[in-house]
Amino acid sequence: MLKFQILIAIFLLLLFPSVIAEPSIIISDYELEPSVLLPGDNATLTLTIYNAETAATRTSTSISGSTTTTTVQTSAATIDKIWITEVGDGTYSINPSSSYSDIGALAAGASMSIIFKLQAHENISQGLYFPKVRVNLESASHEDVSYPIPVKISNSSIDLIAKEVPTKISIGGSTAITLEAVNNRENTVDGVTINPVDTDFVDFMPKSIFIDTIESDSSEEISFSVNPNKTGIVNLSFILSYKNGDNYHQKTVNLKSEIIETLDVAPVLYNNKNSFGKGDTGKLRLEVYNAKKNEITGVIVTPILEDEDVEISPSQYFIGSMDPDDVFSASFDVSTDNLNIGNKYNLSFMVTYKQNDNFFETPSVSASFTVTEPTNENEGGSTCYTSIAILLIVIIVIVLFFIIRKRRKAR
Repeated sequence: MLKFQILIAIFLLLLFPSVIAEPSIIISDYELEPSVLLPGDNATLTLTIYNAETAATRTSTSISGSTTTTTVQTSAATIDKIWITEVGDGTYSINPSSSYSDIGALAAGASMSIIFKLQAHENISQGLYFPKVRVNLESASHEDVSYPIPVKISNSSIDLIAKEVPTKISIGGSTAITLEAVNNRENTVDGVTINPVDTDFVDFMPKSIFIDTIESDSSEEISFSVNPNKTGIVNLSFILSYKNGDNYHQKTVNLKSEIIETLDVAPVLYNNKNSFGKGDTGKLRLEVYNAKKNEITGVIVTPILEDEDVEISPSQYFIGSMDPDDVFSASFDVSTDNLNIGNKYNLSFMVTYKQNDNFFETPSVSASFTVTEPTNENEGGSTCYTSIAILLIVIIVIVLFFIIRKRRKAR
């Protein structure tokens, strides 16, 4: 009986074709760019579809009477359609691009790439969504693919924060401020640019700073020079722009400050006479103080003459570099030889300097003096010499008196 059953089994194996496992189609890899979206962003999803079948062919055998037939077929899988399902928060969705049809056959061990475009609605809620990749295979015996892809929507942005921005800025010259661009997102952003906004109150240098790439949870420091035009409370405005993938984003950041009159680089006159005698050389002295927090260079004090008859030396006083809180003295000689007695003469002094490749000039400070009658310094000198001579004569007379008296006593 057992032998009979074995013979029937062999007969059935020869009569019907052998069954080989069908090709197995999988999503072997995917890449989403950008990896995290902002509401309204477009993203590129690249899928890698792989035929995981290990054998390149399948073989079937059939027997008809005394004839045995062997058939060899490839293990390729014919893909009929690929698409992605729409997913959302109940009101707004992530929409995929159109589907792909009649893709063709994918051989065993082979793979192919398919690119989809995804668009997140500008009002979609932040969160994690799972649109599904669907792959339909032509053979009903093949298992279709349904593969969820995680897509994260985040409202996190790039922030521009004040690092060294004074609440009060002097209207004189230039003040350096430091800002920090912080990437709060979970992915890298590119094309980061900060553009300050010039107003009636302030001008900025430089006009733009390009940072380019900021990694996730990283930051970059940037500095601008603020050049005030008038006093008052102002918003220092900056336009921050960046790209998340191919998506351009922009925001405006305002930092409040106040422009005040105090000069942080200024000439100050001191200990100056208000009159000089005709023919004398007058001295005018001033100090230059750098109250800034930064070094300034190329510091020059220049006298500005209102009367061409006034001769002053030097024509410029070069100081050079000044560190923060430095004070330098400058002295000028004024000749009165060609000036009129009784007249009042006015002049002023201005300081120019350089900071961060920009040139600045301070408001001028004024000085004045009057020309008087010639002083009698020479006559005073003669009087002094006469007094000394008289004193010497008196001393000589006294000495001679004691000598003569001594001789008389000796006799």
